[in-house]
Amino acid sequence: MNALQNPLALIGRILLAIVFVPAGFSKIAGFAGMVGYSASVGLPLPQVGVAIALVIELFGGLALLIGYRTRIAAIALAVFTLVASFYFHNYWAMPAEQQMMQNLMFFKNIAITGGLLAFAAFGAGAFSLDARRPAA
Repeated sequence: MNALQNPLALIGRILLAIVFVPAGFSKIAGFAGMVGYSASVGLPLPQVGVAIALVIELFGGLALLIGYRTRIAAIALAVFTLVASFYFHNYWAMPAEQQMMQNLMFFKNIAITGGLLAFAAFGAGAFSLDARRPAA
C-alpha cells in the first residue's frame, strides 16, 4: 500500500483542486453576480467576501494542485469551505423543496473539508513542490 501513497496523494490533490480553481476563475468572470448572490444569502461585506473567496479558491487551489505549502493551502481551503457551507448550503433554513439538494451540497462540503484536513495533517506526498523544498 505504501507504493500507492504518493500517486494517490497526487490524484487526491488534483481532484480537490478541480473543485476550487475553476470556482476561483468563475468569480473573476462573474464577480458582480457573485457579489449579488452573496448579499442575498446574508454574507456580510459581500464584495470583500467574494474577493477573499476568489483569492483562497484560486491561489489555494493552485497551491494544492502543485503541492506548494500544501498544509497551509489545505487549512485555508478547509476553513473557507466550512464557512461557505453554512452561508450557502444552510438546508435547515430552506423551503422543503430545496432541503434535499442543499443537504447533499452541505455534507459534500463537509467531506471535502475532511479531505483537506488530511492533506493538512499528512502533507502533499513526494510528487509535490513541498517534497523538493529543503527541510526547515
